[in-house]
Amino acid sequence: MTQISKDMVISDLLKTDIAEDAVPLLQEIGMHCLGCVMATSETIFEACQAHDVDADELVAKLLALVK
Repeated sequence: MTQISKDMVISDLLKTDIAEDAVPLLQEIGMHCLGCVMATSETIFEACQAHDVDADELVAKLLALVK
């Protein structure tokens, strides 16, 4: 099972089995540069701070994608 948390690095999220469904969700909240250098070191929490998004809400939505 995929483990998603606020401490997960964006690039690691994009390597999971939910990546295909997670990308549109991330782009919808303004995270358009998922292939940029920041994605390799920035956590979900840090990205949410940068995009003024509630990290707990995003993680809940991502967890809902896990099958």
